[in-house]
Amino acid sequence: MSNKVEIFSPSTDDDGTEYTFGTWLKEAGVEVSKNEPIAELETDKVTLEIHTPCDGLLAETFFVSGDAVKHGELLALITRRDEKSVTSIIKEEIPIEQTEVNGENNKQERLSPAVRKLVAENRIDTNLISGSGKDSRITKADVLTYLNKPNLGISNKELTAPKVDMKIDKPTKSSSSSQLISEMVPHTSMRLAIANHMQKSISTAPHVTAIFEMDLSSVIGHRKLNKQNFADKNVNLSFTAYFIAASAFALQKVPIINSRWHDEALEVFSNLNIGIGTALGDDGLIVPVIQDVQDLNLFGIARNLQGLIQKARTKSLTSADLKNGTFTISNHGTSGSLMATPIIINQPQSAILGIGKMQKRNVIIDLDGQDISVIRPMCYLSLTIDHRAIDGFQANQFLSHFVEYIESF
Repeated sequence: MSNKVEIFSPSTDDDGTEYTFGTWLKEAGVEVSKNEPIAELETDKVTLEIHTPCDGLLAETFFVSGDAVKHGELLALITRRDEKSVTSIIKEEIPIEQTEVNGENNKQERLSPAVRKLVAENRIDTNLISGSGKDSRITKADVLTYLNKPNLGISNKELTAPKVDMKIDKPTKSSSSSQLISEMVPHTSMRLAIANHMQKSISTAPHVTAIFEMDLSSVIGHRKLNKQNFADKNVNLSFTAYFIAASAFALQKVPIINSRWHDEALEVFSNLNIGIGTALGDDGLIVPVIQDVQDLNLFGIARNLQGLIQKARTKSLTSADLKNGTFTISNHGTSGSLMATPIIINQPQSAILGIGKMQKRNVIIDLDGQDISVIRPMCYLSLTIDHRAIDGFQANQFLSHFVEYIESF
Protein backbone atom coordinates (compact mmCIF):
# COMPACT_ATOMS: atom_id res chain seq x y z
CA MET A 1 0.00 0.00 0.00
CA SER A 2 1.33 3.46 -0.92
CA ASN A 3 2.26 5.72 1.96
CA LYS A 4 1.01 8.77 0.02
CA VAL A 5 -2.44 10.10 0.99
CA GLU A 6 -4.24 12.45 -1.40
CA ILE A 7 -6.16 15.46 -0.03
CA PHE A 8 -9.04 16.70 -2.21
CA SER A 9 -11.30 19.74 -2.09
CA PRO A 10 -14.85 18.94 -0.90
CA SER A 11 -17.01 17.34 -3.58
CA THR A 12 -20.67 18.30 -3.23
CA ASP A 13 -23.89 17.99 -5.18
CA ASP A 14 -24.55 21.74 -5.39
CA ASP A 15 -24.46 23.99 -8.44
CA GLY A 16 -20.75 23.42 -9.06
CA THR A 17 -19.56 26.86 -7.96
CA GLU A 18 -15.77 26.93 -7.74
CA TYR A 19 -13.86 27.54 -4.55
CA THR A 20 -11.08 30.10 -4.30
CA PHE A 21 -7.96 28.91 -2.58
CA GLY A 22 -7.35 31.02 0.52
CA THR A 23 -4.13 30.04 2.27
CA TRP A 24 -2.02 27.16 3.48
CA LEU A 25 -2.08 26.92 7.27
CA LYS A 26 0.87 24.51 7.09
CA GLU A 27 3.84 24.62 4.74
CA ALA A 28 5.07 21.76 2.61
CA GLY A 29 7.67 19.71 4.44
CA VAL A 30 6.26 20.09 7.94
CA GLU A 31 4.78 17.44 10.21
CA VAL A 32 0.98 17.38 10.56
CA SER A 33 -1.42 15.53 12.85
CA LYS A 34 -4.69 13.77 12.10
CA ASN A 35 -7.68 16.17 11.83
CA GLU A 36 -5.37 19.20 11.89
CA PRO A 37 -6.46 22.10 9.61
CA ILE A 38 -3.90 22.65 6.86
CA ALA A 39 -5.65 24.94 4.35
CA GLU A 40 -8.59 27.27 3.79
CA LEU A 41 -10.93 27.42 0.79
CA GLU A 42 -13.27 30.36 0.25
CA THR A 43 -16.64 30.85 -1.42
CA ASP A 44 -18.88 33.92 -1.54
CA LYS A 45 -20.58 32.58 1.60
CA VAL A 46 -18.12 30.76 3.80
CA THR A 47 -14.51 29.85 4.49
CA LEU A 48 -13.91 26.08 4.67
CA GLU A 49 -11.03 24.47 6.50
CA ILE A 50 -9.34 21.40 4.98
CA HIS A 51 -8.20 18.84 7.60
CA THR A 52 -5.67 16.03 7.39
CA PRO A 53 -7.03 12.45 7.52
CA CYS A 54 -3.88 11.04 9.16
CA ASP A 55 -0.60 11.78 10.89
CA GLY A 56 2.35 12.39 8.61
CA LEU A 57 4.27 14.91 6.55
CA LEU A 58 2.74 17.52 4.24
CA ALA A 59 4.78 16.40 1.27
CA GLU A 60 3.43 18.46 -1.63
CA THR A 61 0.89 21.25 -2.27
CA PHE A 62 -0.65 22.22 -5.61
CA PHE A 63 -2.37 25.61 -5.18
CA VAL A 64 -1.52 29.15 -4.09
CA SER A 65 -3.69 31.94 -2.70
CA GLY A 66 -6.24 33.20 -5.22
CA ASP A 67 -6.33 30.09 -7.40
CA ALA A 68 -9.70 28.74 -8.56
CA VAL A 69 -10.35 25.26 -7.18
CA LYS A 70 -12.99 22.89 -8.54
CA HIS A 71 -14.92 20.41 -6.43
CA GLY A 72 -13.00 17.18 -5.85
CA GLU A 73 -9.67 18.59 -7.07
CA LEU A 74 -6.36 17.35 -5.65
CA LEU A 75 -4.95 19.86 -3.17
CA ALA A 76 -2.02 18.14 -1.50
CA LEU A 77 -0.20 14.92 -0.70
CA ILE A 78 0.46 13.63 2.81
CA THR A 79 3.19 11.08 3.52
CA ARG A 80 1.89 8.74 6.21
CA ARG A 81 3.85 8.55 9.44
CA ASP A 82 2.93 4.91 10.04
CA GLU A 83 5.36 3.46 7.49
CA LYS A 84 8.47 5.53 8.24
CA SER A 85 9.66 7.77 11.00
CA VAL A 86 9.16 11.44 10.33
CA THR A 87 12.94 11.95 10.38
CA SER A 88 13.52 9.43 7.61
CA ILE A 89 10.68 10.88 5.58
CA ILE A 90 12.09 14.36 5.86
CA LYS A 91 15.52 13.14 4.77
CA GLU A 92 14.08 11.30 1.81
CA GLU A 93 11.62 13.92 0.63
CA ILE A 94 13.69 17.05 1.36
CA PRO A 95 17.48 16.51 1.11
CA ILE A 96 19.29 18.17 4.02
CA GLU A 97 21.91 19.79 1.86
CA GLN A 98 19.16 21.74 0.01
CA THR A 99 17.46 23.15 3.12
CA GLU A 100 19.15 26.55 3.15
CA VAL A 101 18.62 27.09 -0.55
CA ASN A 102 14.99 26.07 -0.37
CA GLY A 103 14.29 28.37 2.59
CA GLU A 104 14.03 31.45 0.40
CA ASN A 105 12.22 29.48 -2.32
CA ASN A 106 9.60 28.34 0.20
CA LYS A 107 9.10 31.94 1.28
CA GLN A 108 8.56 32.95 -2.32
CA GLU A 109 6.12 30.08 -2.83
CA ARG A 110 4.02 31.40 0.07
CA LEU A 111 3.40 34.64 -1.83
CA SER A 112 0.20 34.95 -3.83
CA PRO A 113 0.58 35.47 -7.60
CA ALA A 114 -0.31 39.19 -7.30
CA VAL A 115 2.21 39.76 -4.49
CA ARG A 116 4.92 37.78 -6.28
CA LYS A 117 4.43 39.90 -9.41
CA LEU A 118 4.57 43.17 -7.45
CA VAL A 119 7.73 42.06 -5.63
CA ALA A 120 9.41 41.05 -8.89
CA GLU A 121 8.47 44.26 -10.73
CA ASN A 122 9.96 46.43 -7.98
CA ARG A 123 12.89 44.10 -7.15
CA ILE A 124 12.06 44.08 -3.45
CA ASP A 125 13.87 42.03 -0.83
CA THR A 126 10.96 40.37 1.00
CA ASN A 127 13.12 40.00 4.11
CA LEU A 128 12.64 43.74 4.63
CA ILE A 129 8.84 43.46 4.77
CA SER A 130 6.84 42.34 7.80
CA GLY A 131 3.84 40.24 6.77
CA SER A 132 0.42 41.01 8.30
CA GLY A 133 -1.31 37.91 6.94
CA LYS A 134 -1.81 34.58 8.65
CA ASP A 135 1.47 33.05 9.83
CA SER A 136 3.18 36.38 8.91
CA ARG A 137 2.36 35.89 5.22
CA ILE A 138 3.14 38.99 3.14
CA THR A 139 0.04 40.49 1.53
CA LYS A 140 -0.28 42.92 -1.37
CA ALA A 141 -1.23 45.63 1.12
CA ASP A 142 2.06 45.00 2.98
CA VAL A 143 4.04 45.51 -0.22
CA LEU A 144 2.15 48.68 -1.19
CA THR A 145 2.59 50.09 2.32
CA TYR A 146 6.31 49.33 2.13
CA LEU A 147 6.68 51.02 -1.27
CA ASN A 148 4.98 54.17 0.02
CA LYS A 149 7.12 54.48 3.16
CA PRO A 150 8.99 57.80 3.20
CA ASN A 151 12.76 57.95 3.79
CA LEU A 152 13.55 54.37 2.86
CA GLY A 153 17.14 53.40 3.62
CA ILE A 154 19.88 53.57 1.01
CA SER A 155 20.10 49.79 0.81
CA ASN A 156 16.43 49.54 0.02
CA LYS A 157 16.59 52.25 -2.63
CA GLU A 158 19.29 50.25 -4.32
CA LEU A 159 17.14 47.12 -4.21
CA THR A 160 14.06 48.73 -5.71
CA ALA A 161 13.50 50.37 -9.06
CA PRO A 162 10.20 52.23 -8.66
CA LYS A 163 8.46 53.08 -11.90
CA VAL A 164 6.58 55.98 -10.31
CA ASP A 165 7.95 58.75 -8.12
CA MET A 166 6.69 57.75 -4.67
CA LYS A 167 7.67 61.08 -3.07
CA ILE A 168 4.72 63.00 -1.63
CA ASP A 169 5.29 66.72 -1.19
CA LYS A 170 3.27 68.03 1.72
CA PRO A 171 1.52 71.25 0.63
CA THR A 172 2.25 74.36 2.64
CA LYS A 173 -0.57 76.10 4.44
CA SER A 174 -0.69 78.74 1.74
CA SER A 175 -0.90 76.21 -1.08
CA SER A 176 -4.13 76.22 -3.05
CA SER A 177 -3.58 72.67 -4.26
CA SER A 178 -4.34 69.49 -2.36
CA GLN A 179 -3.25 65.91 -2.81
CA LEU A 180 -5.30 62.82 -2.17
CA ILE A 181 -3.74 60.36 0.24
CA SER A 182 -5.07 56.84 -0.13
CA GLU A 183 -4.32 53.19 0.41
CA MET A 184 -5.10 50.29 -1.93
CA VAL A 185 -6.75 47.53 0.10
CA PRO A 186 -6.82 44.30 -1.94
CA HIS A 187 -10.19 42.60 -2.26
CA THR A 188 -10.63 39.32 -0.43
CA SER A 189 -11.93 36.33 -2.35
CA MET A 190 -15.19 36.56 -0.38
CA ARG A 191 -15.67 40.25 -1.24
CA LEU A 192 -15.09 39.61 -4.94
CA ALA A 193 -17.55 36.70 -4.91
CA ILE A 194 -20.18 38.82 -3.11
CA ALA A 195 -19.69 41.62 -5.63
CA ASN A 196 -20.17 39.24 -8.56
CA HIS A 197 -23.24 37.67 -6.93
CA MET A 198 -24.86 41.05 -6.27
CA GLN A 199 -24.10 42.37 -9.75
CA LYS A 200 -25.50 39.21 -11.33
CA SER A 201 -28.69 39.47 -9.29
CA ILE A 202 -29.38 43.11 -10.12
CA SER A 203 -28.74 42.52 -13.82
CA THR A 204 -30.81 39.31 -13.91
CA ALA A 205 -34.00 40.24 -12.05
CA PRO A 206 -36.09 43.42 -12.30
CA HIS A 207 -36.25 44.51 -8.66
CA VAL A 208 -39.42 46.06 -7.22
CA THR A 209 -39.87 46.90 -3.51
CA ALA A 210 -43.04 47.22 -1.41
CA ILE A 211 -42.85 48.84 2.05
CA PHE A 212 -45.17 48.35 5.06
CA GLU A 213 -44.80 49.16 8.75
CA MET A 214 -45.70 47.08 11.78
CA ASP A 215 -46.38 47.52 15.48
CA LEU A 216 -44.16 45.32 17.66
CA SER A 217 -46.10 45.83 20.90
CA SER A 218 -47.57 42.32 20.91
CA VAL A 219 -44.25 40.65 20.12
CA ILE A 220 -42.50 42.62 22.86
CA GLY A 221 -45.16 41.55 25.37
CA HIS A 222 -45.00 37.90 24.30
CA ARG A 223 -41.18 37.89 24.41
CA LYS A 224 -41.18 39.42 27.89
CA LEU A 225 -43.39 36.61 29.16
CA ASN A 226 -41.46 33.77 27.46
CA LYS A 227 -37.83 34.87 27.25
CA GLN A 228 -36.84 33.40 30.63
CA ASN A 229 -38.59 30.12 29.88
CA PHE A 230 -36.54 29.81 26.69
CA ALA A 231 -33.36 30.82 28.52
CA ASP A 232 -33.94 28.06 31.09
CA LYS A 233 -33.63 25.67 28.15
CA ASN A 234 -30.46 27.43 26.92
CA VAL A 235 -32.21 29.09 23.98
CA ASN A 236 -32.26 32.81 23.26
CA LEU A 237 -35.66 34.13 22.15
CA SER A 238 -34.68 36.87 19.71
CA PHE A 239 -36.88 39.15 17.64
CA THR A 240 -35.45 37.50 14.53
CA ALA A 241 -37.09 34.22 15.59
CA TYR A 242 -40.48 35.95 15.47
CA PHE A 243 -39.70 37.37 12.02
CA ILE A 244 -38.83 33.90 10.73
CA ALA A 245 -42.07 32.48 12.14
CA ALA A 246 -44.06 35.32 10.56
CA SER A 247 -42.32 34.73 7.23
CA ALA A 248 -43.29 31.05 7.32
CA PHE A 249 -46.91 32.01 8.05
CA ALA A 250 -47.01 34.52 5.18
CA LEU A 251 -45.22 32.20 2.74
CA GLN A 252 -47.84 29.53 3.32
CA LYS A 253 -50.55 32.10 2.63
CA VAL A 254 -48.82 33.35 -0.54
CA PRO A 255 -46.74 30.39 -1.84
CA ILE A 256 -45.65 32.15 -5.04
CA ILE A 257 -43.20 34.22 -2.98
CA ASN A 258 -41.29 31.02 -2.16
CA SER A 259 -40.24 30.37 -5.73
CA ARG A 260 -37.51 30.33 -8.35
CA TRP A 261 -37.75 31.67 -11.90
CA HIS A 262 -36.94 29.42 -14.86
CA ASP A 263 -37.37 30.48 -18.47
CA GLU A 264 -39.88 27.70 -19.07
CA ALA A 265 -41.73 27.72 -15.72
CA LEU A 266 -41.91 29.08 -12.17
CA GLU A 267 -40.69 26.59 -9.57
CA VAL A 268 -42.70 26.97 -6.33
CA PHE A 269 -41.22 25.19 -3.29
CA SER A 270 -43.08 23.36 -0.54
CA ASN A 271 -40.02 23.52 1.75
CA LEU A 272 -39.73 26.80 3.60
CA ASN A 273 -35.93 27.05 3.83
CA ILE A 274 -35.36 30.52 5.22
CA GLY A 275 -31.92 32.14 5.12
CA ILE A 276 -30.81 34.83 7.54
CA GLY A 277 -28.38 37.44 6.23
CA THR A 278 -25.55 37.53 8.77
CA ALA A 279 -22.86 40.22 8.72
CA LEU A 280 -19.27 39.23 9.47
CA GLY A 281 -18.07 42.77 10.11
CA ASP A 282 -15.54 43.81 7.47
CA ASP A 283 -15.23 40.22 6.27
CA GLY A 284 -18.50 40.21 4.33
CA LEU A 285 -21.93 38.63 4.55
CA ILE A 286 -23.19 35.05 4.66
CA VAL A 287 -26.68 33.55 4.64
CA PRO A 288 -27.08 30.44 6.86
CA VAL A 289 -30.34 28.61 6.21
CA ILE A 290 -32.90 27.14 8.62
CA GLN A 291 -34.36 24.14 6.79
CA ASP A 292 -38.09 23.25 6.69
CA VAL A 293 -39.32 26.06 8.91
CA GLN A 294 -42.90 24.97 8.18
CA ASP A 295 -42.29 22.04 10.56
CA LEU A 296 -40.94 24.15 13.46
CA ASN A 297 -42.62 26.03 16.29
CA LEU A 298 -41.20 29.25 17.76
CA PHE A 299 -38.92 27.34 20.14
CA GLY A 300 -37.55 25.16 17.33
CA ILE A 301 -36.93 28.22 15.17
CA ALA A 302 -35.13 30.04 18.00
CA ARG A 303 -32.95 27.01 18.78
CA ASN A 304 -31.96 26.45 15.15
CA LEU A 305 -31.27 30.16 14.65
CA GLN A 306 -29.07 30.30 17.74
CA GLY A 307 -27.02 27.34 16.53
CA LEU A 308 -26.42 28.87 13.11
CA ILE A 309 -25.49 32.28 14.50
CA GLN A 310 -22.98 30.70 16.88
CA LYS A 311 -21.43 28.73 14.02
CA ALA A 312 -21.26 31.89 11.89
CA ARG A 313 -19.47 33.82 14.63
CA THR A 314 -16.94 31.03 15.15
CA LYS A 315 -16.49 30.54 11.39
CA SER A 316 -17.56 26.91 11.66
CA LEU A 317 -20.43 26.96 9.16
CA THR A 318 -20.34 24.19 6.55
CA SER A 319 -21.65 24.13 2.98
CA ALA A 320 -24.69 22.21 4.23
CA ASP A 321 -25.61 25.15 6.49
CA LEU A 322 -25.82 27.45 3.46
CA LYS A 323 -27.59 25.26 0.90
CA ASN A 324 -31.10 25.11 -0.56
CA GLY A 325 -32.42 28.45 0.70
CA THR A 326 -35.77 29.43 -0.83
CA PHE A 327 -36.34 32.81 0.89
CA THR A 328 -34.06 35.28 2.70
CA ILE A 329 -34.48 37.78 5.55
CA SER A 330 -32.18 40.76 5.92
CA ASN A 331 -32.61 42.09 9.47
CA HIS A 332 -30.65 45.25 8.69
CA GLY A 333 -32.27 47.12 11.58
CA THR A 334 -29.90 45.38 14.00
CA SER A 335 -27.15 47.71 12.73
CA GLY A 336 -29.32 50.82 12.98
CA SER A 337 -30.98 51.46 9.61
CA LEU A 338 -34.69 52.32 9.52
CA MET A 339 -35.11 51.31 5.91
CA ALA A 340 -32.97 49.85 3.11
CA THR A 341 -34.15 49.59 -0.46
CA PRO A 342 -33.82 47.83 -2.70
CA ILE A 343 -32.27 44.96 -0.80
CA ILE A 344 -30.76 42.85 -3.54
CA ILE A 345 -32.40 39.47 -4.05
CA ASN A 346 -30.35 36.43 -3.11
CA GLN A 347 -30.46 34.68 -6.49
CA PRO A 348 -31.92 32.37 -7.60
CA GLN A 349 -34.68 33.17 -5.09
CA SER A 350 -37.60 35.41 -6.05
CA ALA A 351 -37.86 37.68 -2.99
CA ILE A 352 -36.04 39.05 0.04
CA LEU A 353 -37.53 40.57 3.19
CA GLY A 354 -35.97 43.58 4.91
CA ILE A 355 -36.59 44.42 8.59
CA GLY A 356 -35.71 47.91 9.83
CA LYS A 357 -34.79 49.24 13.26
CA MET A 358 -37.52 49.34 15.90
CA GLN A 359 -38.35 52.94 16.79
CA LYS A 360 -40.95 54.42 19.12
CA ARG A 361 -43.23 56.73 17.14
CA ASN A 362 -46.52 58.56 17.48
CA VAL A 363 -49.24 56.71 15.58
CA ILE A 364 -52.95 57.29 15.24
CA ILE A 365 -55.23 54.42 16.26
CA ASP A 366 -58.99 53.96 16.37
CA LEU A 367 -60.21 53.48 19.93
CA ASP A 368 -63.97 53.03 20.26
CA GLY A 369 -64.54 55.11 17.15
CA GLN A 370 -62.17 57.88 18.22
CA ASP A 371 -58.81 58.68 16.60
CA ILE A 372 -56.17 59.00 19.29
CA SER A 373 -52.40 59.48 19.24
CA VAL A 374 -50.31 56.85 21.03
CA ILE A 375 -46.62 55.96 21.19
CA ARG A 376 -45.89 52.51 19.79
CA PRO A 377 -42.70 50.53 18.94
CA MET A 378 -42.84 50.55 15.15
CA CYS A 379 -40.58 49.40 12.38
CA TYR A 380 -40.59 49.37 8.58
CA LEU A 381 -40.42 46.18 6.58
CA SER A 382 -39.84 45.79 2.88
CA LEU A 383 -40.24 43.00 0.37
CA THR A 384 -38.11 43.19 -2.75
CA ILE A 385 -39.37 40.90 -5.50
CA ASP A 386 -38.25 39.57 -8.86
CA HIS A 387 -40.94 41.21 -11.00
CA ARG A 388 -40.61 38.46 -13.59
CA ALA A 389 -42.11 36.00 -11.10
CA ILE A 390 -44.14 38.12 -8.69
CA ASP A 391 -46.39 41.16 -9.00
CA GLY A 392 -47.01 43.93 -6.50
CA PHE A 393 -50.35 42.37 -5.56
CA GLN A 394 -48.72 39.21 -4.21
CA ALA A 395 -45.97 41.25 -2.51
CA ASN A 396 -48.59 43.30 -0.67
CA GLN A 397 -50.51 40.14 0.26
CA PHE A 398 -47.39 38.65 1.79
CA LEU A 399 -46.61 41.77 3.81
CA SER A 400 -50.22 42.02 5.01
CA HIS A 401 -50.13 38.46 6.35
CA PHE A 402 -46.71 39.08 7.90
CA VAL A 403 -47.97 42.14 9.79
CA GLU A 404 -51.14 40.30 10.80
CA TYR A 405 -49.06 37.52 12.39
CA ILE A 406 -46.67 39.88 14.22
CA GLU A 407 -49.42 42.07 15.60
CA SER A 408 -51.62 39.20 16.82
CA PHE A 409 -49.25 37.67 19.42
